[in-house]
Amino acid sequence: MTGYLYQCELALLELARRSWHDAAIEVRMELLDDIEFLDPDGRTPRELLQAKHREAAGPLSETGKDFWRSIASWIDALKTLSAPAGTSMPLLRLVSTQTAPENTFLHPLRPGADRDVGKALARMEEVARDEDGPEGTAKDRALFMALTRAQRQQLVNAITIDDGAPVMSDLDSSLAKELGITPSDHAQAALEAIKGWWYGMAVRLLERKNPQRMLASVKAEQLMCRRDEILGRYAGRSLPITETLRNLTRAEIAGYEDRLVVSQMRWIGLPDDEVAMHLRDYHHARAQRSEWLRTFKVTPERLQEYEGELHYEWETAFRRRTRRVRDDTSEDDRQDVGQDILDDTMDRAADTPLSPGSVTAPWIGKGSIHGLSDQADIAQADRSLGWHPDYSRLCKRRNETQEQ
Repeated sequence: MTGYLYQCELALLELARRSWHDAAIEVRMELLDDIEFLDPDGRTPRELLQAKHREAAGPLSETGKDFWRSIASWIDALKTLSAPAGTSMPLLRLVSTQTAPENTFLHPLRPGADRDVGKALARMEEVARDEDGPEGTAKDRALFMALTRAQRQQLVNAITIDDGAPVMSDLDSSLAKELGITPSDHAQAALEAIKGWWYGMAVRLLERKNPQRMLASVKAEQLMCRRDEILGRYAGRSLPITETLRNLTRAEIAGYEDRLVVSQMRWIGLPDDEVAMHLRDYHHARAQRSEWLRTFKVTPERLQEYEGELHYEWETAFRRRTRRVRDDTSEDDRQDVGQDILDDTMDRAADTPLSPGSVTAPWIGKGSIHGLSDQADIAQADRSLGWHPDYSRLCKRRNETQEQ
């Protein structure tokens, strides 16, 4: 079990390490290998990584399963990769918590000045041919020897042994360093928050049955974005505003006329000038949020959390204002209640920061909550909202009318 968790956290560590010089690099897990890093095209593996965790310190064996099963895994993966013409050989890395003894072929496969592929290959072939070798690796050794001499040379030339890797209990300090988390009162909380996010992403990377949950890969940019969000909670860092507020043109307003966001305002009797004012916030908030997502200033997960916080503010206003609405309450009075709900919600949304501890432009919150009102007819119950006390019924009737 620790080995599986180690693989997951090692992928995070390796992605964080690469993020400083290659923000576009992507990682995936358990497809061709334990961990894979992809070229910018998002399809071609640049590196295949085998993660081997052993709690007990000791030597990495040149006849053991950790190495030879990695060889078999790489041979199978390379057969899969041989179809695309011109596909270059990826780096093949074995990351082990054990150490490579000097008198084995594993030692000259370590990175550095002492690397000697020819020496390693000769000894590997000798070990692979040994009929008295361990039965548990016989098939894997035979698979290696079934390759042509040129293929064996190419394979071994791509292998790197990274021995002496930190064990699971020592990974946090390495993670904190690579993520740029400096020692502070909040360092452990920030690290745990990033790891919590990563485990959620890892589950989606490993998903194979549900296409809606499946995630092909994770970019280093996404990790850095989430890291900045989490560290920003403690630093009170505000998100940059790149949108310039302006009143919408008549054509732009007309483009929203058939949208639910406008219907919601019409149901409570808002005049045209107020509808235009609210649409301005909605329009610019959508554009700003899209820009933040595109440039990795915020993650979709944080936006979902933010929408949950906005929904909570709306629900507080809605419950408070509708508790005295009765069956015999007139439509005019219901519209007045709806306008009060809208005004209260806008005040609350304006004071809700997207980045905790920071300041967010008021129109971001107000426009975002109008975005939720625009999806009230398709949203789940915990995200549906509106201004009219009977907005749910009105949404349903609107849908039926459109279907007809």
